[in-house]
Amino acid sequence: MDFDLSDEHRMLKDLVARFVRDELMPLEAGVLAREAKGGGLGIPEADRLRIDALTKELGLWGLDAPEDVGGSDLPAVAMVGVNEELGRTITPYTIPPDSPNLRMMAATVTDRQREAYLAPYVRGETISAIGISEPGAGADPAGMLTRAERDGDDWIINGRKIWISRAADADFTILMAVTDKEKGARGGMSAFLVDKGAPGYNVLRQIPMIGGAVTYEVALEDCRVPGWKLLGVEGQGFAPMQLRLGTRRIEMAAWSIGMAQRALDMICEYAPQRKTFGLPLSERQAIQWWVADAATQIHAARLMTYDCAVKLDKGRDVRTEISMIKAFATEMAWTVIDRAMQTFGAMGMTKEMPLQLMASKIRTMRIYDGPTEVHKWVVARNLLGRSR
Repeated sequence: MDFDLSDEHRMLKDLVARFVRDELMPLEAGVLAREAKGGGLGIPEADRLRIDALTKELGLWGLDAPEDVGGSDLPAVAMVGVNEELGRTITPYTIPPDSPNLRMMAATVTDRQREAYLAPYVRGETISAIGISEPGAGADPAGMLTRAERDGDDWIINGRKIWISRAADADFTILMAVTDKEKGARGGMSAFLVDKGAPGYNVLRQIPMIGGAVTYEVALEDCRVPGWKLLGVEGQGFAPMQLRLGTRRIEMAAWSIGMAQRALDMICEYAPQRKTFGLPLSERQAIQWWVADAATQIHAARLMTYDCAVKLDKGRDVRTEISMIKAFATEMAWTVIDRAMQTFGAMGMTKEMPLQLMASKIRTMRIYDGPTEVHKWVVARNLLGRSR
């Protein structure tokens, strides 16, 4: 088995690495300063527009978008390398368009929806959000209570969604709702394209999260959605939603590898310089073992993630592998970053270093898109089910 990227995909990874080093990392000081003052995460609009223009110029726009809407249609294995490099920086920037919602739409849109939603999204003209979780139904979609009922050619949606990123800014939200209560997640769940400002779509509140991030809670009160904005087939929204979630989980694994690698690099650079009780930290066995463990676990996570991506590109069922890498990579990165903070001592606790934002991000990722415990349960359930 060949674990090396093709020359084309290696060149792309190297290009993104240079882009991160030269364009995104120089913005980190400003990101840290704004977050420390309570300004949240983000970069100035002028910087975002400049970077957007540069990504287009470099050919980094729409990497995994379908070719018929202006993308490059790159495979999952190429995107692992891209996202590993993006994971190395705390500057909050996603090369447009965001892959998970893109993949879900690409698999389900009608011709009309392709023109009205997918193509503008790939061109970077719109922002999307997705509403899945509810106050009483997070990792278990079977507990979803939001209902969509027919009213002539339209749909009327009632319910509540929570933990939605970008809800206040999104031009449209992919919203999951139950259309057949009896079938639930097994044939009774559908997806809808709900436009910003749609009557009955109400952003209730902004929810501050750790690390300067924010999410939103949304209420749908007799929200009318035209019939043509049903995304995919009625009652068959669960599988495309899982496609979306799987895409994000592979991204998270790759980001985790990038963050952990940067944290390890920081340890290796700092430990020989810092002396305690007459010896450099690099000569302390505790530090040496942390470095060895981190390198080993990063290597394992990287191989697991590429293996999963290769299988996905071949059309194989990778639900078990996706749960494995999501759980393993995020927990691995949490440990490596924590040990990096420990290595730096008091300096590692400051908001002047990127480690604290890395730790905050990885802490949320251990919850988002399925907590570690649920993914371990999924792996065990699948294996035990096969053994029977």
